[in-house]
Amino acid sequence: MATPKNYSVMKAFAILKAFHDPEEWVASSELSRRAGLPEASGYRLIQTLEEIGALVRGPRGRYRPGLLILSLSHNVTINELLRDASQSLMSELAKRLQLTVHLGVLEQGMVTYVAKVSVPGAFAVHTRVGAQLEAYCSGLGKVLLAALPEQEVDSFVLDGELIALTPHTITTKAGLRAELKKVRAQGYAMDDREHKANMRCIAVPVLDREGRAVAAISGTDDAERMSPLRQIEVRDALYDVAATLRQKLYPVAPLLPARKALAAE
Repeated sequence: MATPKNYSVMKAFAILKAFHDPEEWVASSELSRRAGLPEASGYRLIQTLEEIGALVRGPRGRYRPGLLILSLSHNVTINELLRDASQSLMSELAKRLQLTVHLGVLEQGMVTYVAKVSVPGAFAVHTRVGAQLEAYCSGLGKVLLAALPEQEVDSFVLDGELIALTPHTITTKAGLRAELKKVRAQGYAMDDREHKANMRCIAVPVLDREGRAVAAISGTDDAERMSPLRQIEVRDALYDVAATLRQKLYPVAPLLPARKALAAE
């Protein structure tokens, strides 16, 4: 028998999520409206949230998020949330398809590895959680760069030299721009022997509630083993994992397929 839901908790979180900005001051009637609650019951919950410090009351009886929310947010980072939420999904995928699986985020123009799972028999990749990699020559990096606003991409592309790591590495700014345009159109990226000459990697975005890429997840294999048919198999499996991870992180997020997200940016 399923455990009954606590609707008071759900309603309280609906109010907390009703703020459009942490600096916004909102009247209780408007918070109740945004949360889809009757004004009277919404006001009672708002008073309780104020008493525990989750909301603070300001000028003209308006409210904004309180110090309790800020203090709780300091206890965990987005990278920790991503790692913990993804671990079992990545492990299952790595075992099922004999892959090395990475999860990464973009930090100051570099890919930071947030999580990694490899299994016996999978292609060995000498990476570690917390390490960083150039974005232009990796599947993870291309997905994350393609999700940036155009002006941010320009600042990245124009800043620094694109070093050839293999004969297949993209080394021209025009080539990288064209590659990112392709990634946006198709919704996934591929490192086709660009970082290592014997390795292929496919990556897809992990989306937030609004459909923005907050991370990317990839599957890596030996270049010869990653045939066109296997590429499709790995790509589709990554899409499924990314969608499941999104629902774990953002339970009420709309079901926008990851493969369409970059094209929608």
